[in-house]
Parts: sequence; C-alpha cells; structure tokens
Amino acid sequence: MNNPLISVLPGHSQLRRLVILRSVAIAAQLLTLLSVWHFLEMALDWSAMLITIATLAGINLFTWLRLRGDRPVSNPELFVQLGIDVLALSVLLYYGGGSTNPFVSLFLLPLVIAAATLPMPYTWGMALLTTASYSVLMFYYQPLPHSHHDHNSDSAFTTHVMGMWLGFFISAVVVAYFVTQMAQAVRKRDEQLARAREEILRNERIVALGTQAAGAAHEMGTPLSTMAVVINELQHELGAEPSELRDSLEILDEQVRGCKRILDKILSNAQEEGATSILSVDAMMAEVLDEWQLLRPTAVYQYQAASTPAKLAVDTTLRAALMNLLNNAADASPQGIEIVCRCDEKNFILTVIDHGAGLSEEVARYAGSAFFTTKQEGRGLGLMLANATVERLGGTVSLLNNHQGGASTELILPLAGASI
Repeated sequence: MNNPLISVLPGHSQLRRLVILRSVAIAAQLLTLLSVWHFLEMALDWSAMLITIATLAGINLFTWLRLRGDRPVSNPELFVQLGIDVLALSVLLYYGGGSTNPFVSLFLLPLVIAAATLPMPYTWGMALLTTASYSVLMFYYQPLPHSHHDHNSDSAFTTHVMGMWLGFFISAVVVAYFVTQMAQAVRKRDEQLARAREEILRNERIVALGTQAAGAAHEMGTPLSTMAVVINELQHELGAEPSELRDSLEILDEQVRGCKRILDKILSNAQEEGATSILSVDAMMAEVLDEWQLLRPTAVYQYQAASTPAKLAVDTTLRAALMNLLNNAADASPQGIEIVCRCDEKNFILTVIDHGAGLSEEVARYAGSAFFTTKQEGRGLGLMLANATVERLGGTVSLLNNHQGGASTELILPLAGASI
C-alpha cells in the first residue's frame, strides 16, 4: 500500500475484518460439505455448491488485493460485499434444503455486520435483502435428501437440532468477535479524537501566545531603551568609584541587555520561521547553558556532557524549550541541579535532576497543561510550550519523582538522520 493513512480509515479496517470473516466462512463451508458427504452420505448437488464456494473465494482474494490499493472503501462498497455473502449463502441453502436447512439463521450475520458498520439506510437495505432471500427459499429450493444414517424421524430430528446448534454457535462466535472488534475500534477512535481536540486547543493557544509575544516584543523595545539610557546616566553620575549601587546598576544593565537580546531573537526567529540547523549536541547545550547562565547568574548546576558525538536538527524554538525546563528545575531546587546528557543509536536524552520537594499527585497529573502552575508568579505556560515544541520535533518530555527525593525531567529527541 502506497498510502499508510488509508489503511487506518474505518471503511478499510471494516472491509479487512470482513475478508477475515469470509475466509473463515469459506473454510467452515468446505468442512461442512465434507462432513455431510463423508458422515451423512447425502446426495447433494456438489458441483454447484463447490462452484459457489470457489467463486466466493475468488472474490475474497480480489478484495484482499483491492485492500492493498490507495482507494478508500465507501459505504456502498461495503454493502455490495455483504450482499455478495448473502447471495452466496442463498445459493448454498437453495441446494441444501432452503429454509428447512438449520443454517438458515446465518442470514442474521450480514445484517448484524451492516448494523454495526453502515448507516441506517444500508442497514434497512440489508434487512430487506436477507428477508427477501429467506422468503424466496421458503418456496424455491431443492429438498434435502434423507441420510443413509437417518433410519427414522427421531434420528433426522436429532441431526436437524445439531445443525441448528452449530449454526447458533457460529453466529454467536462471529457476532461476539465482530462486536468486540468494533467496540475497540470505537474506543480507539474516541481516544484519537480526544487527543486531536487537545492538540488543536493547545495549538490555538500557542498561536495566540505567539501573536501576543510578537506584539509585546515591539512594545517592550521602547521602555527597555529608556531603562538602558537611565541606567547609563546613573552610572555616569556615580563615576568610576566602586560602590554597591554601581554594582546593582551593572546587574540591571546586564539584565536589560539580556532582555533586548531576547526580543531581537524573537523578531529574528519570526522572520526565519521553520528554519532548522544541524548542530552537535555539545554545541547546542553549550549555547543553551551560556545563555541560561546570563539570565540566571545565581543558578548552580553540574553538567555531564554526552560521551558520544551526535547531532540534532535544531529549530528556533528548541533552545527556549530547554531553557524553560532548566528554569523549572532551578526554581524547584535553588541549591543546585544536575544536567545529564547521553545519546543512544537513535535518540538524544537530556535528564534534568532537581533536589526539591518532588512532584505532588496534582502536579504529576496536570503538569504541562495550559495555565497550570504551582509558582506564585508563574503563568503555567513554560512546560506547556516546551512540551509542544518537543512533540513537534518528534520527541517527548516526561516528569517523574526520584527515589532519593526531588524530581527528574527527561527529554528525548531523535538524532539528525534517525528514523522516528
């Protein structure tokens, strides 16, 4: 199949199940005819019945080959496929006693499948088709010849009852299997729809935040420039003599310059949206840690670099996502954090270990949700944006408590050139 998305569509999966059920039915029909020929020794029109089964097997093979194509399966096609099964069953029953055959209840199976998979008009159409077939077989059929082993009416009745039991057993197994499969498919579809709704809602929030961030970047340029001028004038008035106020002004000046660099980067990234570059893991982490240290000069950390050289496809948002994760860990553990990098054959794995209070049950459940935060001045956006960025790049972010206390944040990203 050229398009893997087609194979997961409802019509495709339903027709695939029908092909499997039809294969089982063909095997059961052949086994039934063999049993009737060998044990009951009935004189039936074997050639017509075998031709019908062979034709059904050919159609099933053609349907299996059709499933390997890229054309979606429509409701009319499913109805026609079920109609073929009804027609084949009608022909077999015509040569096997018509409505007196104990397997006549198998007409219910196509109806049940249609009711579970097709819209109401098709279900009523299948009900009319099966009812009409049953009705015709009440008047037009070849009577079952007496078995050589049925010497009296009691023996014939026992054989008929056994056939009815076998027909019920087959119907029960098929219905149970098909309904179970359909229920699982419905649950899976509901889960996929729920995830899709969550992703759409999250993406809408991210787009709104991006729009607001672009506007804020333009608006904050003026007050930051004013602050830089005022700080420069105050430094000029204090002169060159060292003092606590001058040290504070230097820290303020450095922070203002850092804010301006961040705003310039936001505007630059907006102009280069979608651009990616290939960087080594060590080079990327060095850039992130240098920038993070400028913004948080008091943060204490221990860094363990990756032991093997590897490269990542880095876009403009990954650095911000990594800094959000580092900020969260530093906020939880002011005494220091540990940053461990490692790589396997396919993935880059970053583990940030803090020594704080760990994750409560509420935090573990809602961490990463929009606007959920445990910080007094937090907005609940950092981890959400980090999750969205990493997932868009094909990676994952997970939080878990450590046995010795504190929590760990694990980020996994596919390496450049590795299959996701």
